[in-house]
Amino acid sequence: MPRYIVALTGASGVVYGIALARELLAREYEVHLVASEPARIVIEQELKWSPVANWEDEFSTRLPGPLVYHDNADIAAPIASGSFITSGMIVVPCTMSTLAAVANGMSNNLIERAADVMIKEKRPLIMVPRETPLSVIHLTNMLKLAQIGVQIVPAMPGYYYEPQTMTDMVNFVVGKVMDSMGITHNLYKRYE
Repeated sequence: MPRYIVALTGASGVVYGIALARELLAREYEVHLVASEPARIVIEQELKWSPVANWEDEFSTRLPGPLVYHDNADIAAPIASGSFITSGMIVVPCTMSTLAAVANGMSNNLIERAADVMIKEKRPLIMVPRETPLSVIHLTNMLKLAQIGVQIVPAMPGYYYEPQTMTDMVNFVVGKVMDSMGITHNLYKRYE
């Protein structure tokens, strides 16, 4: 069974990460989920989840399936090791702070360490930045990562398929991420 790491950071658009995790779990893929402290705040603000005391239980309830939750402070978690085999890691949404840390080899928390492992082991790593406008620093960090094989998939919905709802727009971005992962889906109508 494929095994993926989904990391949520504190950028706006955490709905993309939750939707991606749901899609992977619906396919019965094993998902290792990590949410930074700022991501958990964004979840409460943007998704209107009530303040959560136990995030592991909350994610397990809301995301049924083969889900394993890791605390971002737990740098001894299995996903921090290159010997823990995964099919890839997706940081969605990805803050510019996380992107900069990964681009510069920082490993201050589990998300950064797991991303560093993906790079050193030459495994698929996808970063989904959700920031605008982009500064030269942001673009330089993205270029640095792209040059070593990290896929940068900005959260930019398309409109050629005529989305009617917010869910349609979320599904487009999640579908683009899944395209980058090589996973077949029908989340949006393809261009003809």
